[in-house]
Amino acid sequence: MEALRDFFGEFDIWQVLSSFIFLIAIIDPFGNIPVTISMEKKGVKIYPGRVCIASLVILLAFLFMGEWILKLFGVQIEYFAIAGGFVIFLMALEMILDITIFQNDKLEGEVSGGGSIVPLAFPMYAGPGAFTALLAITAEYSIGNLCISLLLCMLVLYLVLIGTNWLTKYLGPTALYIIRKFFGIIVLAIACKLMFGNLAAVF
Repeated sequence: MEALRDFFGEFDIWQVLSSFIFLIAIIDPFGNIPVTISMEKKGVKIYPGRVCIASLVILLAFLFMGEWILKLFGVQIEYFAIAGGFVIFLMALEMILDITIFQNDKLEGEVSGGGSIVPLAFPMYAGPGAFTALLAITAEYSIGNLCISLLLCMLVLYLVLIGTNWLTKYLGPTALYIIRKFFGIIVLAIACKLMFGNLAAVF
């Protein structure tokens, strides 16, 4: 009961909303719609529920163990936030400028559960970008609020996955392109906040 009281005591709607917008931009379910469609055309069965559950478990595990991993290597969270902010800054440039900075090896094929775990849950949605973002913003947001944000992100991801064909048909590529650019600008602004805010804390 005391743990629950502490959890709800730190609840902040603005932290939840701002971290949700940031994380959903990094996870980028709208931008990855073409990948999902391509996999379905290749005959890979997509299970939205499995994708979301697997992604949530992976991200929560990293959220709770990430700080311990940093302590293991003797790195303060503020320094990781600065480094993470720089990486996220580059990711935002990719989204805004349509350039490729990070070369990712795509995992083809399927493992148990079809394409639900690899490559959709990991590394597409719960991948290095999301890991970096989570660890970086733990310096700014409480763990409880981040958990709520992740749940909201998985809800949006689930809705996007089950409505992929509908979104593609009625929104069209132009609208999806604009949404990606909009999220890219948000990610860029938050990356700058992470870098410069934590630089001020360090010095």
